[in-house]
Amino acid sequence: MPQQAPSDTEITALIAPCLTLEGPLLPILQSLQSAFGHVPASALPLIAEALNITKAEVHGVMSFYHDFRTTPAGRHVVKICRAEACQAMGANGLAEETLKDLGIAWHGTTANGAVTVEPVYCLGLCACAPAAMLDDRVVGRVDQTRMQALLKEAGA
Repeated sequence: MPQQAPSDTEITALIAPCLTLEGPLLPILQSLQSAFGHVPASALPLIAEALNITKAEVHGVMSFYHDFRTTPAGRHVVKICRAEACQAMGANGLAEETLKDLGIAWHGTTANGAVTVEPVYCLGLCACAPAAMLDDRVVGRVDQTRMQALLKEAGA
């Protein structure tokens, strides 16, 4: 069952406490994503108005930081490292095969809503490349067999 979109009142209630902070845009976006699992499109004009900036500026910041989502993620998020060390150790093939097996593209979510796959640019496990992350757990030396185990654990 799809989630009901948050109301302007709910969004405004999350924006208000951040307005006294220095540089409130990132805390506002983080607060909204924490509450709703993504930053709803309807929040952008409300944020822009509250901060007296343009919607384009809000969108620019959102699109710059890859952790902000415009749609809800699956119940689990798998991130595959795309940095050079991981690429050198086979991350591109791992990513290609994973996306193909799941039938989705980057940032896509499986039909059952279990898994969203996202690229990430360094997990800090360069010596154990290729690296991936299931939710908050980082995993090194990920091959196709290990990836399949992670996906099974996530319910894909």
